Amino acid sequence: MSTDEAILVARNAGFDLVEVSPDSKPPVCRVMDFGKFKYQQKKRQHKSHTHQHKVKEIRVRPKTGDHDIQVKVNRAREFLEHKHKVQISVMFRGREITHIEEGDRVIRQMIERLEDVGKVESVPSRQGRRILCTLAPK
Repeated sequence: MSTDEAILVARNAGFDLVEVSPDSKPPVCRVMDFGKFKYQQKKRQHKSHTHQHKVKEIRVRPKTGDHDIQVKVNRAREFLEHKHKVQISVMFRGREITHIEEGDRVIRQMIERLEDVGKVESVPSRQGRRILCTLAPK
């Protein structure tokens, strides 16, 4: 269809002639309400940027009690449900570093309790006097 015919059809329908794909041969145009189209595009773009992922940190120690770990797990669960990433860090102080297996036990226990709402993004790794692990929401 020629450009003049397309413009005439669009005007008779009460809409605009909008060029959708100018790079193709021949260029592709659509008959639509351009104001409504721009509004929907803006709304779609706004919707996609509503939530930015933040990394929340949960700190525990190797000698942290079971109830305290459960409280930290509940807090991490809230973060994951709100689509935030959670970084679990087990911090060693003084001579606690000689009992790394206790830190491993604590971090594995927390990961097991959170596996229904989050997945392990980075496996537990030692960095100095800390063991770090990152969980991402499912």
